[in-house]
Amino acid sequence: MLEAEETNVDWKVRAIRGAITATANTKEAIADAVRELLDDIEVRNQLDPEEIISVVFTATADLDAIFPAAIARQRPNWDNVPLLDVQQMAVQGSLECCIRVLIHLNTPKPQAEIYHSYLRHAQNLRPDWHLAQIASR
Repeated sequence: MLEAEETNVDWKVRAIRGAITATANTKEAIADAVRELLDDIEVRNQLDPEEIISVVFTATADLDAIFPAAIARQRPNWDNVPLLDVQQMAVQGSLECCIRVLIHLNTPKPQAEIYHSYLRHAQNLRPDWHLAQIASR
């Protein structure tokens, strides 16, 4: 019976966005930021790593002590998730020490139920999402 119910679920490819700032260009500070960001995304979206298609991390040029994907790879059940690190485009005056993430996943959730996490100083990148999500809590 359960298999029949699961086949009736309308699964779609969705994306979760997020960003956070690191306190310093050290392995520890970057690891803390990546863990905080992914913890928040996983909890708020009830994310199952088995549903993840791929994850792309970007980091500003001032963060080069460790790859964010190396931290994500240590998470439970993330060992088979395809991960990629790239350098964020350098734009004059943009937020420094910033790690961004784009997670593609298969989910039955509608787009309106996807929570995008912008933490620390990165809240300023998408104040529209941040304020709307505070209001919906």
